[in-house]
Amino acid sequence: MDITALGPEDRKLITLARATRARNAVPEGAAVRDETGRTYVAGTVALDSLRLSALATAVAMAVAGGARSLEAAAVVSEAAAVPDTDRAAVRDLGGPDTPVLLAGPDGTPSGVVTAG
Repeated sequence: MDITALGPEDRKLITLARATRARNAVPEGAAVRDETGRTYVAGTVALDSLRLSALATAVAMAVAGGARSLEAAAVVSEAAAVPDTDRAAVRDLGGPDTPVLLAGPDGTPSGVVTAG
C-alpha cells in the first residue's frame, strides 16, 4: 500500500488514533477497522499489573466486540516502526496481508507494513 494514496477510511483511522492519543495523554493511539466497517479505537494501557500497546488493546476491543477479521489498522506514535508483537496481533485477526499504517504524533503517515 502506498501511503501517499490513502483513502478516506484509512485517513479516518489515523485521525481517530491521533485523537485518542492526545485526549488520553498516552504514548500511542491506535484504531482498527473490522470486516463490517466498524472501528475500534484505543490508547496505551499502562497499569501496574497490565501493560498493553494501543494496537494490542484496539485488536482486543475488536475481538471483544465480535469482529471476525480486520481490514486495516493504524498507530499514531513517536516510534519509527510497528513492533512485531503488534503486527502479530493484527495478523491473528486480520491475516498476513492486513495493512498497518504508522503515523507520527502530528498524524502524518510515515509508513505502512503488512501484519505478516
